[in-house]
Amino acid sequence: MTSPTSPETALIERIAQRDQAALSELYDRYARVVYSIAYKSLNSVEEAEEVVLDVFAQVWRIAGQYNAEKARVDTWLFMLVRSRVLDRLRSLQRVTQKITAATQAEPIQSPAHSVDPIEDVFVSERRVQILAALDQLPIEQRQVIELAYYKGLSHREIAAQTGISLGTVKTRIRLGLTKLRGTLATWAEA
Repeated sequence: MTSPTSPETALIERIAQRDQAALSELYDRYARVVYSIAYKSLNSVEEAEEVVLDVFAQVWRIAGQYNAEKARVDTWLFMLVRSRVLDRLRSLQRVTQKITAATQAEPIQSPAHSVDPIEDVFVSERRVQILAALDQLPIEQRQVIELAYYKGLSHREIAAQTGISLGTVKTRIRLGLTKLRGTLATWAEA
């Protein structure tokens, strides 16, 4: 005698058939729990949000592989979360090592001095403010911004160099620049 299909299993079956409403419903049921688990492990709002997106994108891609006889839906989701969190932790460890190596190898160079000493002072002060604001960013956002703006790498080149997905690179740059603007604006008002 076969057991009746649970509501969550039915959602996964619908997702496997590319039903976006089913994915939305599963997201509504589990996104907060997935976020909480990811945040507790990563201690970063941005990283936890990215894990949530990664997990549900993966559910969309592999829903057809789900086997209700092996695990309940929530258990399966938690295994996906655990896997994504471990990937993030390994990635952050690699990023930290790369940033440490890059900052030790190549300090940021200031351009040659201009003829106007007042402009030199302004540029020098602004540079100090920007570097201080960069220091306040999470290391993963700082890395991609430095690679984009100081090394001149494209988003794709950054993704290839760091092993981070292209979407994550774009998200980190956007979040980092938003924080930089806010920090610099706060300092300008003071």
